Amino acid sequence: MDKVAELNSKIEANDITLAGILDKQKFTIDYFQREYRWEQKHIGQLIDDLTTAFLSKYDPKHEREEVENYNSYYMGPIVMSSSSGKLSIIDGQQRLTSLTLLLMYLNNRQKSTEDKETVETLIFSERYGKKSYNMQVPEREKCFDSLFTTGFYEIEKEDDESVIALTNRYNDIVELFPEEIDDFALVYFISWLKEKLIFVKIVTYSEENAYMIFETMNDRGLNLTPAEMLKGYLLSKVKSNTKKTELNELWKDTIQNLHAWSQFEDLEFFKTWLRAKYAESIRPGRKGSTNEDFEKIGTSFHTWVKDKLGSIGLQSEKEFIHFVEVSFKFYSGLYLKILNAQKEEKTGLSKVYFIDYFGVARSLSYPLLFAPINETDTEEVQNQKLQIVAHFLDCFAVFRSVNQRTLGQSSIRYTLYSLVKEIRNKSVEELKMILSLKIAEQEENLEGIGRFTLNQQNKRFARYFLSRLTHFIEEGSGINSDIDTYMSDTVKKPAQIEHIWADVHEYRKDDFEQKSDFQWFRNTFGGLILLPWGTNQSFNKDPYSKKLPHYLKQNLLAQTLNEGCYEKNPNFKNWYRNEGLSFKPHPEFRKVDIEERTELYKAIAEKIWSAEKLDTLI
Repeated sequence: MDKVAELNSKIEANDITLAGILDKQKFTIDYFQREYRWEQKHIGQLIDDLTTAFLSKYDPKHEREEVENYNSYYMGPIVMSSSSGKLSIIDGQQRLTSLTLLLMYLNNRQKSTEDKETVETLIFSERYGKKSYNMQVPEREKCFDSLFTTGFYEIEKEDDESVIALTNRYNDIVELFPEEIDDFALVYFISWLKEKLIFVKIVTYSEENAYMIFETMNDRGLNLTPAEMLKGYLLSKVKSNTKKTELNELWKDTIQNLHAWSQFEDLEFFKTWLRAKYAESIRPGRKGSTNEDFEKIGTSFHTWVKDKLGSIGLQSEKEFIHFVEVSFKFYSGLYLKILNAQKEEKTGLSKVYFIDYFGVARSLSYPLLFAPINETDTEEVQNQKLQIVAHFLDCFAVFRSVNQRTLGQSSIRYTLYSLVKEIRNKSVEELKMILSLKIAEQEENLEGIGRFTLNQQNKRFARYFLSRLTHFIEEGSGINSDIDTYMSDTVKKPAQIEHIWADVHEYRKDDFEQKSDFQWFRNTFGGLILLPWGTNQSFNKDPYSKKLPHYLKQNLLAQTLNEGCYEKNPNFKNWYRNEGLSFKPHPEFRKVDIEERTELYKAIAEKIWSAEKLDTLI
């Protein structure tokens, strides 16, 4: 074999840290998997997994070097091809790109802290004074530049789906990163991330070998996943070969249906099911606490099941058969029902659809949705329970967000998982009673609407809030309204937040001497509406008098500013009068008008997010 052929056939595999992979390295990304497609659920799970692993060992009394003794976290294999001294990522781009976004966020956080840990060289490197990003995709550079330097990027019309996803996922990180990792703990976390995040780096010297490894790793039949190990254990308890074959076919078909959604959807299903129906404990937020059922299911549910046979009710062969033949089949069907309900708005499950746009991460929301549902529940009862829990989750997320509280998992996980146990296997009436009380007793409420002011961190929530208000009044007025028009980024002209006041202090000097006061009021809810992409940019610095005629051509919430909305519009007028809502036109838009609109928005919100709304869901 000549040296070229020998090199082409060479394959190297080594365990390596995140710093070892990214520090001062350059990677190209193969064209066929260049698009970045992670969703909020993926980035949320990553943040929760990493921060939970770190916080289980972190103690502020530790010296920095003690991080070396913290547990490592395994991020799986990545496959690269080396040619002419350049590395191309064949498998692992989604994870490495997501971690690069996290590193950018951490670097921006460090700008205001005294202690710092070097992060920049994991994001970009310089040569002859020219900076270039380690993940080399030219069309992303403008977005990366802005996120790295300011922590913000304004999506532009020509941006592709990857840039839109990158921007949204960075914003998700800002929103979901836990409060527990404060400025003091931040440098510890960065050190841990760089040195204790472990991959298996597989490097080949021919693309043919790289794709062979990639295909082998992604061949579902060859993966010995926790789901496959759990199947092997459960079926080993069945004596009849005929029954064992029958259950194996059921298992394979079900896993295939889950994999149709994503490569790892089966693993997420098992975590949801076991946490919802069987787990009894969760690690408290105290520093140094040990992992409990919730965390153990997240890392190795197949071994957790073996350790908890008594709690699950698995002793006899008959019970093992029932667990696969009935329980597994039923709850996997329930999981697919929720996935389908969040993909497309369905009659009777609209609340489940809404919370996929904004709210609590799936690792917490899905166990709550599962918890009250029993194998004997009819389709109607299942839907009622799903709607009730989804409405509670919606209220929980909105109440916290209008009060500018985080939805980061570590800050709410103990509260919500305790509720999983409280509503487990409850009837519809019991569920409604428990969650009505929880909504009424929640520490935060809609009074926060009056204090809310828009910023980069809460922009996604503000868009959701305005979308729901717009959708609600349009539906009430008999207008064919689709929430996707306002929340989706994939429609032709995505909705954007429009400031009714242009960013020109001089227009409002009679109301505000100080520019800071003007800016605060400009960013309150009463000063915001939604407009399609391009329309709000075209207004730019126009005064309100020039904008007002154009609002009449937009969605109903925008139209209500213009007196023309109230002419020959009996359905809308009858509806808002019956609802007791104080809509009125605003020929001018001064400080008092913003205050009135804020109160109106609060009144609408109280009709959407309330304990009383549960009665209409049954």
